[in-house]
Amino acid sequence: MDLHAAMGQFFNDQGEITLAPQLTLAGLAELLYQGDLQTGGGDRKVLRFWDYSESREGQLVTYSRQEVNTRIKSVAARLQQVGKLGDRVAILAGNSPEYLFGFLGGLYAGMTPIPLYDPNEPGHADHLKAVFADAQPKLVLTNRVSAAAVRKHFADLPSRERPRVLSVDSLPDSLAASYQNPAATLEGQQQLAMSTVMPLDQPAFLQYTSGSTRTPAGVILTNRSILTNVLQIFRAAQLKMPLRLVTWLPLHHDMGIILTVFVTILGLPFELMSPRDFIQQPKRWVGQLNRKPTDDKLQATYGVVPNFALELAARYGAPADGEELDLSHIDGLIVGSEPVTESAVDSFLNTFEPYGFKRTSLRPSYGLAEASLLVSTPQTDERPLITHFDRAALAEGRAEVAEASENTVAFASVGQVVQPQYLTIVDPETRAEVADGVIGELWAHGENMAAGYLERDEDTASTFRNTLGERLEDTRVAGAPEDDHWMASGDLGTILDGHLYITGRLKDLIVVAGRNHYPQDIESTVQEASQHVRPDSVAAFSVEGADTEQLVLLVERADTAEPSGDAAAAEAIRSAVSAHHGLTPDDIVFKQAHEINRTSSGKIARRVAKKHYLAQRG
Repeated sequence: MDLHAAMGQFFNDQGEITLAPQLTLAGLAELLYQGDLQTGGGDRKVLRFWDYSESREGQLVTYSRQEVNTRIKSVAARLQQVGKLGDRVAILAGNSPEYLFGFLGGLYAGMTPIPLYDPNEPGHADHLKAVFADAQPKLVLTNRVSAAAVRKHFADLPSRERPRVLSVDSLPDSLAASYQNPAATLEGQQQLAMSTVMPLDQPAFLQYTSGSTRTPAGVILTNRSILTNVLQIFRAAQLKMPLRLVTWLPLHHDMGIILTVFVTILGLPFELMSPRDFIQQPKRWVGQLNRKPTDDKLQATYGVVPNFALELAARYGAPADGEELDLSHIDGLIVGSEPVTESAVDSFLNTFEPYGFKRTSLRPSYGLAEASLLVSTPQTDERPLITHFDRAALAEGRAEVAEASENTVAFASVGQVVQPQYLTIVDPETRAEVADGVIGELWAHGENMAAGYLERDEDTASTFRNTLGERLEDTRVAGAPEDDHWMASGDLGTILDGHLYITGRLKDLIVVAGRNHYPQDIESTVQEASQHVRPDSVAAFSVEGADTEQLVLLVERADTAEPSGDAAAAEAIRSAVSAHHGLTPDDIVFKQAHEINRTSSGKIARRVAKKHYLAQRG
């Protein structure tokens, strides 16, 4: 299949995206599958799942294009037997082929999937309960590995309140023959006739926020928003063919599910493993990135990872003496989900450039579920670009480039907006567009924006229904409509020399004595102040004091550290924070590993941690 031709049909001569009102993700998937089948592509191996649960070397499970489609339709057929159109279907499992079959099976059945995770994952029980209370899914899809944990999770509920649980890998292939396209059924035709919303603008799935800043909210992603963003990404990333994806990202995360679903829909080859198997041995992922010829053709390889993966891969993934490694075919390694640090970038490049990895293949990017997935990614050869900014100027809301020193903060450029989409920086108070180099809130506008939050009208209005105020004379968004459909991201940043830099979250900003301080900047200082501190395990936030806001630090001890070293570490931390930020921490609380609250995707949940801190303090 000529992928460029297949994707190109959705762009007109002006470069605008044009989508038919009847188009859905499931409809596109089946259309492309049937086209592949007619050209003899049914037996082509597309999904390679690496399972390390019983073997250090891993067990490889492969599926052909036709086998994947059969499994999807088996799930869809069973869902049609026990549910009805529009039902919400939660996916509770770890990374696995069954997860993808379940998610796509829900789409094929005309239902609304909710990508979640195995209840065995520690520390997220409250989040899972909150999601179920909000979405109230009637059906749950899992697999044999996670089934016991799923049933245990619902065991305390009265039987009439429990969702129906189906194990995807227990469904026979023969069910696929009974699958019916929902649009061809009487129920589907009746719903379409009665609805004022065309299939393109109906919900595709619900992506729940991780709960780092508020009670988890269900982001309503429509067929239009997802398809639009994928086309935007396809154009911006300038993907090379033939390609393959290598990923271990959790499938409950927006980036994990959207990328794997789309390579599945397009019939592209990809390698899948679990986050746990990567963290236990990062070299496994590096090995999968290694050159693997298929049909004597070298494939352009792509991957997507958070920042911490660069550090882990550099530390534990380098080949041993005598081992061969060729990473020259990697065309894109997108880094997102959390701030990209200079140290992680340098460590990764220093380790893997000698093995053919190209510096320009590293692409720090920015996105959020409210925009479906991606908002910006580098689209010039100036990547990865790390720029140092004067810390004092940042505190005053200005981004001034400076030579690297202890008085500067390094930020990675996350590139340029993926088009067609508008992006600018505004003053969050006046909503007016601000000039380059001024710190403000990032606003975006485009058909990739989500429809809103499930049953949260106020939150939907405050995030998605904003009107841009006064525009600059040389506005960045020339041609943008004068409407109230701007999405306020809640993220702070600036644009300088055509590059977007994200500096922090608006609601996480620490303001002490009238000066702005970014929590991730303070957390970085704390981490470097003492070896007593566990990497990426610090939460910085402010609490109300008698006269001014007070800085609180929650710090997890390093794996080899003992509580007897807390006092010395606290002294080193206070000294470093005072010297670099002009602040004296009011309270430093040491904790064991994994005790600081995190989101379901593993990021530090500062606002949740602050809430628990205040509750414990009384």
